[in-house]
Amino acid sequence: MMDQVESGDASETGEDLLQLVSFKIGEEEFGVDILNVREINRMVEITRVPKSPEYVEGVINLRGKVIPIVSLRKRMGMPEKEQDKDTRIVVVELEDQLIGFVVDAVSEVLRIPRNITEPPPETASGVDAEYITSIAKMDERLLILLNLNRLLAFGDREVLKEAA
Repeated sequence: MMDQVESGDASETGEDLLQLVSFKIGEEEFGVDILNVREINRMVEITRVPKSPEYVEGVINLRGKVIPIVSLRKRMGMPEKEQDKDTRIVVVELEDQLIGFVVDAVSEVLRIPRNITEPPPETASGVDAEYITSIAKMDERLLILLNLNRLLAFGDREVLKEAA
């Protein structure tokens, strides 16, 4: 694996890199560790699940597996937006459970030096700092690195298992 960083270990070049999938929600750009991402899909029809939390959009059937779908906008308290041709579902694996996150658009796969990241302020772009691992300063833009495990606490994952 050329230069690929695994679980934060230094790459073969000796530089400590993070490999991320970046995506947009509104004007903000977020990133998650590529090792958590299983796939990225175009928006498909979502089946609603009664009595689920507001941020749970429902479930989809992905090659025979029922996967719960979470709106990152709603989960982070951001205003809703009409879905369009750029809307994607980022399927991640958290503790052996597949979960799909609805995002406005997927930007790119990035490799960034760990040393350009810093801890988040108390609130960053209206997103609670508890959901953020760090913030990367890249040229003229900021990339907010999300902590998916905190974004979906244990109780949330139990609700999602029931939905699936």
